[in-house]
Amino acid sequence: MTRPRIAGLLETALYVDDMARSARFFRDVLGLAPMIESDRLTAFDAGHGGVLLVFARGQSTEDVTVPGGTIPGHDGHGPLHMAFAIGANEVEAWRTHLAEHGVEVTQEVSWPAGGRSLYFNDPDGHVLELATPGLWKNDADRPGRG
Repeated sequence: MTRPRIAGLLETALYVDDMARSARFFRDVLGLAPMIESDRLTAFDAGHGGVLLVFARGQSTEDVTVPGGTIPGHDGHGPLHMAFAIGANEVEAWRTHLAEHGVEVTQEVSWPAGGRSLYFNDPDGHVLELATPGLWKNDADRPGRG
């Protein structure tokens, strides 16, 4: 039997202590558009069909029943990590933009395949990354390559 194929990564989740503060950060600093906003969850359009789910820490541990079924409870603690894709020529613009918003770039990596990454923290200490194409061998056809 042939294994079904994964088509892509749809959602990733972060857990935060102050929803309003985090929603402002992802909206105002990173420019993500909210699709759902509540005290428990803000869902952001992360581009190319991806969604960033920002949950209030401790508010999603119980199962949630929705009209089509039940979503299992989940939560996270500690500094989680996620990366956003950026264009190959956007590193300096992002570095400037982050500095203008008081966000410190904590690390920068130049990858063997030519990609570059800027690392910084969100207000809850999560490690966020802005990564150009050339980080992974499967990103050659990712938008922003040139």
